[in-house]
Amino acid sequence: MTQPQTHPLWPRPDAERYRRAGHWSGRTFGAHLRDWAARHPRRTALVDGERRWTYADLDAEADRLARGLRHLGLRKGDRVVVQLPNRAEFVQLWFALQRLGAVPVHAMPGHRRAEIGHLIRISGAVACVIPDRHARFDHRGLLRHILTDQTGSGPLRHVIVLGDPGAHRDFTRFEDLRADAAPLPLESGQEDPDAADLALLLHSGGTTGLPKLIPRTHDDYAYNARAAAEICGLDEHSVYLAVLPIAFNFTFACPGVLGTLAAGGTVVVSPDPSPQTAFTLIERERVSITSLSPPLVPHWMDEGARRAADLDSLTVLQVGGARLADDVARRLGPALEVTLQQVFGMAEGLICLTRLDDPEDLICTSQGRPISPDDEVLIVGPDGRPVADGLPGELLTRGPYTPRGYYRAPEHNRVAFTPDGFYRSGDLVRRLPSGHLVVVGRIKDQINRGGEKIAAPEVEEHLLTHPLITQAALVGVPDETWGERSVAFLVCAGPAPGTRELALFLQERGLARYKAPDQVVGITAMPLTPVGKIDKKLLAGTLAPT
Repeated sequence: MTQPQTHPLWPRPDAERYRRAGHWSGRTFGAHLRDWAARHPRRTALVDGERRWTYADLDAEADRLARGLRHLGLRKGDRVVVQLPNRAEFVQLWFALQRLGAVPVHAMPGHRRAEIGHLIRISGAVACVIPDRHARFDHRGLLRHILTDQTGSGPLRHVIVLGDPGAHRDFTRFEDLRADAAPLPLESGQEDPDAADLALLLHSGGTTGLPKLIPRTHDDYAYNARAAAEICGLDEHSVYLAVLPIAFNFTFACPGVLGTLAAGGTVVVSPDPSPQTAFTLIERERVSITSLSPPLVPHWMDEGARRAADLDSLTVLQVGGARLADDVARRLGPALEVTLQQVFGMAEGLICLTRLDDPEDLICTSQGRPISPDDEVLIVGPDGRPVADGLPGELLTRGPYTPRGYYRAPEHNRVAFTPDGFYRSGDLVRRLPSGHLVVVGRIKDQINRGGEKIAAPEVEEHLLTHPLITQAALVGVPDETWGERSVAFLVCAGPAPGTRELALFLQERGLARYKAPDQVVGITAMPLTPVGKIDKKLLAGTLAPT
């Protein structure tokens, strides 16, 4: 029995077309893992430090954890917020939830009380999986605070802790989920009607406050990963290093973890993104492909120049999440002796990749072209009409892995999607004659700080609770390191608080650290547009890029 509809579905003619084209395989992720394990049971699937799992091991571990979750009371369709750092347990748990028919809700390691509470409420999660401590932060205390706040936990019944639950005796140890190794009943090799069901929920960058949830089905998300893997040339000899947070769509499915496993390759989990850690893993595990965000690129090039590391196995270095400067792109390939692949996309769907055999100039100056022949792309002007190739406009898209609406957000969907199902991305792009896209900016009130999307209205709402701040405008301005940095323009009753004071204030309000302004500018009055809105373009123009 399929789950109750919580989001717009693809129209039947489109769904049938995607099935006929072979994009949608009609298999759930629980079934996919069973198939992969049967195909190459002894191949190494997953590596985390000294720990290694074959495909057969990963399949059996998914069964063990799924049985433990079922014993805890979880059932098909239950949503589970997963906030784990880069650990093998993220992958094991993810497939266990898929095998159970439950729905993982991806949370970032840096999310704090405001974001986690919101994800729990909007998804209706019955469980949350956290580390005990990560990056010197105690996640157990965060969940205890949410549970004691009657408005914050909703139907949440279980907190599962990877590590030590400490004094929280009602929390469940992750290790205690492990039950017997008997496989769950699952027929292999047949189409599964549940493949059209909700498989996971990704969080959006948000432009109008707290993030929305993006519903991804088994059919569309598997195609997302598989199509990207084919373009990257992944096969059973490929070794993917997960450097960025594993819960990111980029790291998990572009092609990332899922694409590598679908190809029969090996996923290596990096506990942190530093080049020192990553280079050691590349040497030891013979990594062939990995993914970075632009702020990490200079550090990797510097480390490559300082250290005589054996990186011969690394052939493809993906960079995405934000626009990579053209001059850095030109230096990256020669510096690390790799093929650069630029990646542009969104958790809402569309993924663009430069091809490995594209001319160097195209690789260094564009953000790629869509991965599917059935990706539909419109570039429109302010009047909503298509513009000619070469001219900037807003990117609208729909296709076999771009959902037709956000989860439980009917009012927002009427704004974010056109009546005929195109997603309004808010990205300003130019299309080249080759079909490649060049990202030139955004029209949404959102800041892309090194791949972390910050919704300005959300932060402004928190800033306005500060006793000294009477008006606030958060603006993104160009930055060489982060792509964009956030600047808070403040009108205050007295001297404007500094960046450190504001960071502590926002932290106390439960906001993720990366959302704190990088710079604060005190002003006497906000400039307004002719219609009475704060003129953020004028504010941004008063600052020079760094």
